[in-house]
Amino acid sequence: MYCFIHNCVIELEIYRKILFFSLQTLIQSADSMSVKEDAADSDSIFIGLLFPGVISLKETLLKLRNQIANELENDILPFWIALADKEYGGFYGSVSNDLKIDRTAHKGCVLNSRILWTYSRAFAMYGKKEYKDTAEHAYHFLKRSFWDYTYSGLYWMVDFCGNPVSTKKHIYNIAFGIYALSEYHRVFNDPDSLNLAIMLYNLVEKFSFDSEYGGYLDAFSEDWKPTADMRLSPVDLNAPKTMNTHLHLLEAYTNLCHVWPNSELKRKLAGLVHIFTERIIDPGTYHLNLFFNEKWEPISDIVSYGHDIECSWLLCEAVDVLGDGELKEKVSNIAVTMADKVIEEGYDSVFGGIYDHTDSYGRNFRKEWWPQAEMIVGMMNAIEITGKDTYLNPLVKTWEFIYMNVIDHRYGEWFHTVERNGRTVENIPKVEPWKCPYHNSRACMEFISRFDRLAS
Repeated sequence: MYCFIHNCVIELEIYRKILFFSLQTLIQSADSMSVKEDAADSDSIFIGLLFPGVISLKETLLKLRNQIANELENDILPFWIALADKEYGGFYGSVSNDLKIDRTAHKGCVLNSRILWTYSRAFAMYGKKEYKDTAEHAYHFLKRSFWDYTYSGLYWMVDFCGNPVSTKKHIYNIAFGIYALSEYHRVFNDPDSLNLAIMLYNLVEKFSFDSEYGGYLDAFSEDWKPTADMRLSPVDLNAPKTMNTHLHLLEAYTNLCHVWPNSELKRKLAGLVHIFTERIIDPGTYHLNLFFNEKWEPISDIVSYGHDIECSWLLCEAVDVLGDGELKEKVSNIAVTMADKVIEEGYDSVFGGIYDHTDSYGRNFRKEWWPQAEMIVGMMNAIEITGKDTYLNPLVKTWEFIYMNVIDHRYGEWFHTVERNGRTVENIPKVEPWKCPYHNSRACMEFISRFDRLAS
C-alpha cells in the first residue's frame, strides 16, 4: 500500500509541474493542431501562423525568443525537476510518453551529466533556487554513484539504486562528465567539481589520445585496458574512432577552457579543431564522416544532418575560446557552408525541420527531437556570422515544426521521434539513457543568449 501511495504522489507531482501552459499557449497549440495535416499546402502558414504580420528579422527573432523562453522555463525545466529520484538519487531512467515511470530502470551517466549541465546553466541564467537544487542533486549523484574510486573515471550505467552495472569507460561519456563538471564549477565556483573535470581530462589524454595517428580512441575496459567492443550503442559501428566522441570532446574541452585556461588544454582543443577541419569534415560534401579506423580512413557512408549542424556552431564556439582570428575566419566559412549543405540536403522545406540521416539505402525521413533543436542554434549561428536573413525561414519553419509536432503539449517535454509530417512515433520512451534535457534546453538557452547579445 505504501508503495502504491508513494508512486501516486510522485506521479501527481509530475503532472502538477508539467501542466504549466498559459491560456495563450493553449490557444496557440489548438490553432497549430488544426492546420497540422494541411502544412504542406502553403508556405505562408509557417510564418503567418505563429508570427502574423511580422516582416522584419529583428521582430521575428524577438517573437521567437519569447516563445522559446516560454518553452524552456515552463515546460522543459519543470519537467525534469519532477523526475528527480529523491529516494535513491539521480533521475528516473525510463519514462513513457504518457508519464509511466519505470522506477527500477538503470540510470545512465550521460543522462545525469546532461541534467547537471542543464541546471547549472539554467541557474546562471535565471538564479532560481530549484535549478540550483537540481544541479546539486545531479552533482552529488555523479560523485557518489558514477565515479570509479578504484580506477578513476565514470561508469557508463548504474542500477536504480546507484550500483554500477556497466563499467566500461566510454570517452564519449567522459566528455560529458567534463562538460557538466566544468559548467557546475563555472556557475557555483565549486573547487571539487573543477578538480574532477581536470582529472577526467588527464585520463583522456593519458589513455585515449593516439600519439601515432592523432585523435582519440573511443572506449576502454573498467581498468582502462583496450576493449574489443568500442560501440556506444548496438546501432553504432564498432570503430576505434568516431566523429561523435570527438565532437563532444570538442565541446567539453571548450567549456573546460572557460574555467581552466591551461596552455596545454588549449593546444589540445586546437588539435581537435584541426581534426575536424582536416579529417572529419569531408572536403567535397562538407558533411561529417562518422566512423573511422585508427588511421582516419572513413568506414561509413552515413550522413547525420543533426550532427552536421551541431558541429557547425560548436566549432565556432571552440575557436572563440582559442582567440585565433585567422582560425576563426576559416572555421566561420566552414560553418556557413555546413549550414548551407544542411538546408540544401537535409531540411524539409514543406513541413519544416530536418531529417535524421541518409546513407546508401536512402534518406530516413523521420525526425528525432535533437536535430531539430540543433537546427535552431545552427541557423542562428549562421545569421550571426553572415548578417543575412537567408537562414531566417529555415529557422522559423523548424521552430514551428517543433512547436506543432515535437513538443508534447499534453504531458510536457518533447517527443523522441516524429514522422515527416509530424505524427508521433509511439512506443519510444520520452526518457531513456539518451533522451534528456541537453539538446533542447541548450538550444533554447543558446538562442536566448545569442538574441540578447545581438539586441544589446
